[in-house]
Amino acid sequence: MTLDHIHHVAIIVSDYEKAKDFYVNQLELEVIRENYRAKRDDWKLDLRLGDCELEIFGVKNPPARVNRPEACGLRHLAFAVADMEEAVAWLHSKGIETEPVRTDDFTGKKMTFFFDPDGLPLELHE
Repeated sequence: MTLDHIHHVAIIVSDYEKAKDFYVNQLELEVIRENYRAKRDDWKLDLRLGDCELEIFGVKNPPARVNRPEACGLRHLAFAVADMEEAVAWLHSKGIETEPVRTDDFTGKKMTFFFDPDGLPLELHE
């Protein structure tokens, strides 16, 4: 068996409509499919992210995310961008704040972080 690539990443959100607005309207990710799952009483939104998918699950009353970035588990999602300044300016034009751009100590590439409506860290990496 060979692991080829990441097929999808899944995120559980506290406010489905707010998250949908952020990922679809602000970040402009393309909707592949959106389904209400009656048995679970939740929503599942699949978004295109290059060759990968981002799954958004709208679950009622999910447990709070551990807000320490060094906690065990998913630390953050990183999006590859070709031009950091352009990407940061685009986010700012949509009212999305970013941390100051810095250089990754190991890759020597520019990077910065911003956050989704639930405070999930999202990285831009040039």
